[in-house]
Amino acid sequence: MTRRILLNAFDMGCVGHQSAGLWRHPSDEGHRYTDLEHWTSLARMLEDGGFDALFLADVLGVYDVYGGSRDAAVRAAAQVPMVDPLLLVPAMAGVTSRLGFGVTVSVAYEHPYALARRFATLDHLTRGRVAWNVVTSYLDSAARNLGRSGQIPHDDRYELAEEFLEVCYKLWEGSWTDDAVVRDRATGVFTDPAEVHDIGHHGRWFDVPGPFLSAPSPQRTPVIFQAGASPRGARFAGTHAEAVFVSGPSPAVVRRSVDAVRLEAEKAGRDPRSVKIFAMLTAIAGESDEAARATLEEYLALTDPQAALALFGGWSGVDLAGASPEEKLEYVQTDATRSALASFTGPDRDWTVGELAEFVTVGGRGPVVVGSGSTVADELERWADEADLDGFNLAYAVTPGTMADVVTHVVPELRRRGRVPGQDDAAGATLRERYGTGDGARLASDHPAAGYRALRAGRP
Repeated sequence: MTRRILLNAFDMGCVGHQSAGLWRHPSDEGHRYTDLEHWTSLARMLEDGGFDALFLADVLGVYDVYGGSRDAAVRAAAQVPMVDPLLLVPAMAGVTSRLGFGVTVSVAYEHPYALARRFATLDHLTRGRVAWNVVTSYLDSAARNLGRSGQIPHDDRYELAEEFLEVCYKLWEGSWTDDAVVRDRATGVFTDPAEVHDIGHHGRWFDVPGPFLSAPSPQRTPVIFQAGASPRGARFAGTHAEAVFVSGPSPAVVRRSVDAVRLEAEKAGRDPRSVKIFAMLTAIAGESDEAARATLEEYLALTDPQAALALFGGWSGVDLAGASPEEKLEYVQTDATRSALASFTGPDRDWTVGELAEFVTVGGRGPVVVGSGSTVADELERWADEADLDGFNLAYAVTPGTMADVVTHVVPELRRRGRVPGQDDAAGATLRERYGTGDGARLASDHPAAGYRALRAGRP
């Protein structure tokens, strides 16, 4: 049986996401990030074009590591200015019926009781098409602007995330039974009080006595995404994630992250194949290989290497301003995204600062695949097979043109190969069913959140 390839579009509520400087290209519409029609038309195109979900990144700070200044990022609109991605989802859900929505929200600057309600609301409004990309944040600028002197140390952030999810699981899975809402006009009972339970959570970080404010949504718990690739991040992903987002410059680099996550899932008593793993990749597709290469050359002429290094500085916590282009990259441990630097300092090859800057300018930390629909499909299949991937988060060079070219040239080829279902395929109504990560619309019984269902019966 041919293994299915899942496709997510990778975007952000900003002008320029992963490709620094390309807002200058005449076809780029990133400046319309505050225009609701920009997002609804993108969602319709993705759904009609065979994508499974739109994955929305987010950060809460500016990229100010490079040269000790935010100027390079601000000048080039590198993930600033931006809007809140959660607020975009209901409008896009209203014009689609199958497309899922993965939204990045950091546990470092939220309270689980309030955030659980926001995600339950989105799950209701989308009829079960929402995922939460659980992140712990990596920018010191975000910590400072949200009342901290600096970031919580890397591994402590994951301890916070563990308890944060525990609270959310208790609220989503344990507080209300499926039969709590009776809506009985004759008796005047809308919700049976006996079917709503306090969660009684008292922990290191949070005290939440309960009960939850929201009735059970189609998925109860949104699909849990996670993007950590450090050893601690892989352990967290193996325990909690139904889908994992990885990145790296080659299948060999990515495969190490994939194997680590699947091993941790097995250690946690879960089916490692139930965890769907997506790699970041940018596909520049055209009518022919030559046409696609010509398009890439247009893009490269407008990129901003300084802004690319500003992005990398935020991801890695390493300031490369003033470094010689010939200088070799070396790994140092920081409290930022540790996998960002590790991807370019592993045993596969040596990277110089100049090579890194050129690589990151289009597509960020992921590879760029260029060619006809057939050529790009070949590469997607190779990456999927060699790195044991379930799908891709496809980044853009220009928006919406990059995704439109994938829809026009790549998806039809993948459909011919049996890798992407046809337009009439009635894949699951919820995102969890579409990804195939759970028991129908609900979390799998081997997921740790399933243990909190006992609360519905009034048991601790």
